[in-house]
Amino acid sequence: MPKNKGKGGKNRKRGKNEADDEKRELVFKEDGQEYAQVLRMLGNGRCEAMCIDGTKRLCHIRGKMHKKVWIAAGDIVLVGLRDYQDDKADVILKYMPDEARLLKAYGELPESTRLNEGIAGGLDEEDEGAGDDYIEFEDEDIDKI
Repeated sequence: MPKNKGKGGKNRKRGKNEADDEKRELVFKEDGQEYAQVLRMLGNGRCEAMCIDGTKRLCHIRGKMHKKVWIAAGDIVLVGLRDYQDDKADVILKYMPDEARLLKAYGELPESTRLNEGIAGGLDEEDEGAGDDYIEFEDEDIDKI
C-alpha cells in the first residue's frame, strides 16, 4: 500500500471555498473591460453574456475560476475584452449579489439591468398576481374524489 502524502480526500477539497465569504473590495471596470450579465451557460468553460454596451459575446471562463467559482445564468460578471475579436471576451470576476446591487447603486450598471437574486428577490410589478395560482376545494368536493 502506498503511503498517503496528501492532507485529505475530496471532502477536504470541497471545504476550501468557505473562506471566500468575507467582504472583499469592490472592483470597478478599467479600460479594456466591461460589465456583462450571463445569458446562458454553454459548457466547456464558456458562457454567452450580454455586455452593458449592448453586444452579445461568447465568454471564456479563465482557468483560475474554473471549477472554483460557479457561474449561473443571470450573474453579473466582469469581462476582459479582446482587441482582435470583438465577439469574444474572457470572464475575469464574478460579482456576488450584494456587490452587483452596489454597482447598480453607484450607477455603473444601467437601471434596466435585472439582478436575479434567486429566491431572496421579491416579486416584481408584473408578478403581483403570481401567488394566486391555487385551487380551493370544499369538503364535499373531496368526498366525491
